[in-house]
Amino acid sequence: MDGEDDAPKSLMEEMYANGIEGVDDAPSSSTSTTIRKNRPIISGEQLDIEAYAALYSGRTKIMRLIFLADHCDNSGMQLEALRMAYDELKKGENTQLFREVVQKIDGRLGPNYSTDATWCAMVDRKADQRKDKLESELNAYRTNLIKESIRMGYNDFGDFYYAHGALGDAFKSYVRTRDYCTTSKHIIQMCLSAILVSIEMGQFAHVTSYVSKAEQTPEALDPPSIAKLRCAAGLAHLEAKKYKLAARKFLEVGPELGNSYSEVIAPQDVATYGGLCALASFDRTELKNKVIDNINFRNFLELVPEVRELINDFYSSHYASCLEYLGNLKSNLMLDIHIHDHVETLYDQIRSKALIQYTHPFVSVDMRMMADAFKTSVAGLEKELESLITDNQIQNLPKH
Repeated sequence: MDGEDDAPKSLMEEMYANGIEGVDDAPSSSTSTTIRKNRPIISGEQLDIEAYAALYSGRTKIMRLIFLADHCDNSGMQLEALRMAYDELKKGENTQLFREVVQKIDGRLGPNYSTDATWCAMVDRKADQRKDKLESELNAYRTNLIKESIRMGYNDFGDFYYAHGALGDAFKSYVRTRDYCTTSKHIIQMCLSAILVSIEMGQFAHVTSYVSKAEQTPEALDPPSIAKLRCAAGLAHLEAKKYKLAARKFLEVGPELGNSYSEVIAPQDVATYGGLCALASFDRTELKNKVIDNINFRNFLELVPEVRELINDFYSSHYASCLEYLGNLKSNLMLDIHIHDHVETLYDQIRSKALIQYTHPFVSVDMRMMADAFKTSVAGLEKELESLITDNQIQNLPKH
């Protein structure tokens, strides 16, 4: 559609292919265009918090709800997220985080969502008893030099600390099991536990390190574990702003992932993170071969139709429609605990690539038509193009 794959067309036909067709007031008899226009696109105001939270489990479910409440400017959504976080915390043992959520609620949800001092005291008392028991058991195992029991003892301590929000202690306990691992599967379990806690702590250097350690024992890796490791590696690359490497990892995630990694990531996130990173960093050929023609990844994209459509629109040079999807998705993405810091950079890179791809087939461009396609003014467009020309990403085109 952009002049590289199809037979040459007239300038006007090319112009329509490069974005005008996606504008709402443009006539089109194409079924795909009709679907693209009429499909309801979710926005931040319409986010179904209950459905969103249901994608996750464990600590990340709670932390995502708290993050959403902290970054959302809709008070109704804030309170709904905090209410769900409160309810979720009451099922667990993390009294410190529970108190923090109660403080954030600040009485706005009534007496049923206030500090439950009796519950906190009971949980803390049981935690002290549990910790004493774990220490006693571990000391006995170490005295008897029972390697497998020592490994299990440290693992139990890791689970205990993780449940109570002591992430640093949890990480140390999980890593200590390494000296007592007797099988490759034990190594994989240790790595996955260390990765889980490291992601929660935001220590992505540890994530990369333990992904690498796990991959050194390929004979013990089953397909779901491989999928988890690729997700973890993708998150680490995303955090490091290595978007191309992140895209590659998310695109390699197999269907075996299913919902098995809900304590870290949902399949919908794989589609969203992978799709946006690919759009921002892949060239046209890579986008076709590694994303659009990738059967496994296509299954993930089916879970997030908006991302699937914007990728197809970008590849088909329907830039107005592509940018409209991006605009509508932005408020949701800004509430995502992993990608929010990267949205502006990714969007800028995607837009720059679209501008470059738009001008590629032409000897000259009509600035008014191009400005319409990119939802900007001619003056604004000229500034964007001047920047790309200065960076030698676009040749200096004559305008008409």
